[in-house]
Amino acid sequence: MESINVLYLAPKPEADDVVLPIKNAIGGGIYVTCDPAKARNLLSTGDFHVGLIQFEPFNEVFLQRVIGDIFYHPEGASMQWVALVSSSSMENEAVCRLIAEYFYDYHTLPFDVDRLKVVLGHAAGMAGVKKRIFPRASEWVSKSELIGSSPAMRRVLHSIEKVVCYDLPVLITGESGTGKELAALAIHNHSPRSNGPFIAVNCAALPSNLIQSELFGYEKGAFTGAHQRKLGLIEKAGGGTLFLDEVGELPLDLQANLLRFLQQKTIYRVGGHEEIAVDVRIISATHVDLEDAVRKGHFREDLYYRLNVLRVVMPPLRERGYDIELLAEYFLNNFKKENACKARQFSRRALKAMRHYTWPGNVRELKNRVERALVMCEDAYITPADLGLEEYSPQPFTLSLKAAKDQAEKELINQALAQAGDSVVAAAQIVGVSHVTLYRLMKKHDIKIQK
Repeated sequence: MESINVLYLAPKPEADDVVLPIKNAIGGGIYVTCDPAKARNLLSTGDFHVGLIQFEPFNEVFLQRVIGDIFYHPEGASMQWVALVSSSSMENEAVCRLIAEYFYDYHTLPFDVDRLKVVLGHAAGMAGVKKRIFPRASEWVSKSELIGSSPAMRRVLHSIEKVVCYDLPVLITGESGTGKELAALAIHNHSPRSNGPFIAVNCAALPSNLIQSELFGYEKGAFTGAHQRKLGLIEKAGGGTLFLDEVGELPLDLQANLLRFLQQKTIYRVGGHEEIAVDVRIISATHVDLEDAVRKGHFREDLYYRLNVLRVVMPPLRERGYDIELLAEYFLNNFKKENACKARQFSRRALKAMRHYTWPGNVRELKNRVERALVMCEDAYITPADLGLEEYSPQPFTLSLKAAKDQAEKELINQALAQAGDSVVAAAQIVGVSHVTLYRLMKKHDIKIQK
């Protein structure tokens, strides 16, 4: 077995005669602490494969602190956790629930070093697979302004990587609050136009009688109150990117003007007669179904095809899994840097409630709820009530240990297939099994490739 690094937490300091055999068995580093806060700091600086949690003597307060402090730490997203527990404690329903809900595996005491070595080896192997699917938080942030590691967000990042180098119009679709403007900004910042301006305009927020003059500008005397020439947003974005948010709200007459600009790359200011060439890339976004709008006569078909040369689809937050906790932690840390507040982190129940909620307002709603919770929270831990999600606080866990492991196995296979573009051979390499074994596991969990 290759050497692995283990983070070992126990309710009380462990003697060397317990720690040294484990260290010799794993051939790596073992860091022992009985302080969950110290363990959280270690996660930020160390590279751990497995977390080993001592249940004996059983201390529910200690275990809840461990779960609340470190299990959802972004830097530990790829770790696997193993419980050290006595046979008698396994008769305790609360212990079984904790293990089934949070742990990859468990090892019954007294220590059997050879058996523990096998358990830790399997856990470390699975941690390696997860690390390929869930990169470190710092890598998520540095790769793009868009934060996320879910299969859905990986598809978005892959789409952005493909469109940034082609100087063609991009249409970004998705529900309100999914981060369409951030996606547009990411495309601009990673494109050859990154040194040029990025001008954003919300087509739904401008009065219909002002949109044309705002986009195309106007000449002095073009209308009452036009005391001097004004450059439009298209001209101001010259050499860079113009982002048209809610482009589906453009009036039909202005759609014709925008279409002409996309075809000719020239504009006329309102009241002007001079044709002006403008070098700008158009990125547009909408939360409405433009194809349906075309069928209903609300949007020009020719303009739709001009805007929809390249496309990026933003997923709703409810389809992004672990990204919910990651984004919540990101908003929490940003708010704490700028404001004094009592809350230090989310409680386990708050994190669970966020996963159960459907987030109709998507990332925008998540940010608003986190900021409100930080203002209202009167304790170190943010609760579901602080987030306004009391009714989504999870019910007692009822899965057996086997069912929980099957559920985790199925989720991992689905994530690997998503990352591999539904290629079973490539997914098998990600998971670390043969393609024959992966086919067998897919049949076991009734996982089918979408044709």
